[in-house]
Amino acid sequence: MGGLSIWHWLIVLLVVVLIFGTKKLRNMGADLGGAVKGFKEGMKSSETDAETPPPEPPPQVSGKTIEGEVRKEPSQKV
Repeated sequence: MGGLSIWHWLIVLLVVVLIFGTKKLRNMGADLGGAVKGFKEGMKSSETDAETPPPEPPPQVSGKTIEGEVRKEPSQKV
């Protein structure tokens, strides 16, 4: 009952190829490789972002608040 021998793995590989086909497996491998590559690039860019100082915040702009009241004019009949 120990581990699986090479023959077991070859049979599993054959069944997987028969189910999915070689083209689909190739596409899945390419997608997985692209995802790993993108993840590594993202980790590298986050490391460089951590090394650069954060940008200065924009200056505060002071303004005036105008308070008022809105009145509805009575409609005139013509």
